[in-house]
Amino acid sequence: MEEKIKLWNDLKEKCLQCTGCALSEKRTNVVFGEGYIGAGIMFIGEGPGQQEDEQGRPFVGRAGVLLDKMLDAIGLSRHTNAMICNVVKCRPPGNRVPDRQEAAACLPFLRAQVAIIKPRIIVCLGATAVKHVLDTVSGITQIRGQWYEKKGYWMIATFHPAALLRDPAKKVLVWEDLKAIRAKYDELGLG
Repeated sequence: MEEKIKLWNDLKEKCLQCTGCALSEKRTNVVFGEGYIGAGIMFIGEGPGQQEDEQGRPFVGRAGVLLDKMLDAIGLSRHTNAMICNVVKCRPPGNRVPDRQEAAACLPFLRAQVAIIKPRIIVCLGATAVKHVLDTVSGITQIRGQWYEKKGYWMIATFHPAALLRDPAKKVLVWEDLKAIRAKYDELGLG
C-alpha cells in the first residue's frame, strides 16, 4: 500500500504541473481524483465543474452530493472503499464537454491512475467517460447497464449524476445499474 501511495502522489505532482492543453491556462486547481488507494472500484466522470475547480476535489457540487448518496445506497464511499476520477483534470470553460485534444492530453494521467489503483470494476459516469474509457461510439443510453470485460477490468456505464438532476426519471435506470454494480462487487469478493 505504501508503494501505491507513493506512486499516486508522484503522479499527482506531475498532473498538478501539467500544461498539456489550453484548459491548464484558466484553471484554479487541478482536480486529480479522490478516494481510497486500495479501492476495488473506480468511478470516472467527465471533468471538473466550477465548485470542483475551486476546491480541487472531484464531485463536490450538487452532482457530487448525489453521487455520494448513490454510493452510500450500495455500501460504497469515496472515503473507505471507492476511488473517483475524471477524464479531464481541469475545468472546461462553461462546463462544456472536453474536446478530443483536451481528453487526449489527460488520458495518460487517467490510465496511470487506473494502473496504480488496479480496480477490478470501472464505472463510467456519463457519455464522455464512455467515449474515452470504453472507447466506443455507442451512446450512453445504448450501453448503460451492460458489463464489458476489457484488459482484466469489469466495466459498466451509467448516467452521470448531473443528468439525473436534469432528468429525475433516469434515477430508476441508475438504481438498476447500482444494484448490478453492487452484485458484481460482491461476486468479485471486493466487499
